Amino acid sequence: MRRIDITYRTMFAELAQRSLDGQFQADFPLEGRFVTVPVKGRDYWYFDLPTPEGDKRRYVGPHSDEEITARVNAHKEIKDDLRERRRLVATLLRNGGMQGPDDFAGDITKALADAGLFRLRAVLIGSVAFGCYAGLLGVRLPSTAMQTGDADFAQDFAISSEVGDSLPPVLEILQSIDNTFRAVPHQADKAKVVAFVNSKGYRVEFLTGNRGSDEHTSKPSPMPALGGASAENLRFLDYLIYEPVRTVLLHRQGVSVIVPAPERYAVHKLIVASRRFTDALGRAKREKDLLQASLLFEALLETRQGDVLADAYREAWDRGKAWQEGIISGLAMMPGNGKAALATAMGVSMDELGKG
Repeated sequence: MRRIDITYRTMFAELAQRSLDGQFQADFPLEGRFVTVPVKGRDYWYFDLPTPEGDKRRYVGPHSDEEITARVNAHKEIKDDLRERRRLVATLLRNGGMQGPDDFAGDITKALADAGLFRLRAVLIGSVAFGCYAGLLGVRLPSTAMQTGDADFAQDFAISSEVGDSLPPVLEILQSIDNTFRAVPHQADKAKVVAFVNSKGYRVEFLTGNRGSDEHTSKPSPMPALGGASAENLRFLDYLIYEPVRTVLLHRQGVSVIVPAPERYAVHKLIVASRRFTDALGRAKREKDLLQASLLFEALLETRQGDVLADAYREAWDRGKAWQEGIISGLAMMPGNGKAALATAMGVSMDELGKG
């Protein structure tokens, strides 16, 4: 697996920083002020923006997040430079061995980011998120592993319930990109919507974790922070979006996003591959799941993060029988190079993987 030159890895890190600075400035104009609000024994940053009707309060993030607190303290010093950011994106795509999303997926993600989705601690998941890992890990990843026909976003149920802030109506945000988007009523509850689709079949879906039991499976959860959208409850998703990371999507001037930690993404893909349907679409998704997991196993080993991968694998394994069955089934279908990388990270032989 080829490493990306240090020049471009540094450039990617600079772009990620500038993009987050730019988004922070757009979200929180200089005429407003930051305040600390205690919620259930923890302090959180909020932002009060003066309006003719009184202050409008927005959620910012946990006071314990050192990166957010540093930006709050340096807010008046942040300057944005769109032209320079566009130049960085173009250079990374042209010369840096990195890939961006297709334009439509990029525009969808940017519109939701500008509306505050990632400020509200949602997470970009799926193949659009996978495209960020080349720059994040500093390795070249094949573009074939990133192709997708949808965009998926996840948010923790407790965060959505407690944050005290919300996106504008999601359908309006999506229709600002393509006016053919429409809401898709959920099969189990026609009053709730977890997905939106346009005239070409492009699907945008919102997901959340299953909250520790099967009683919510196949039922939508109301998500107060998601602008009228609910979210599909999925097994294993809480593991995927735990302690996500900030990075940048290489689209337009760079889009500051939050994605799953790469080691969790890889292990999660190994598990969900075993649960795909057996029709043609399900088989295609399973092959992509295994390819992405395999590539990330190799990348994490190449970048000397095998210990991080091993910890993520053990955490999933220790969660119980259903998790172990998924891991074992996924390993049985995984390409040999990915399995070998995982075995090396775990310090065992390939034959010993999936045996505790």
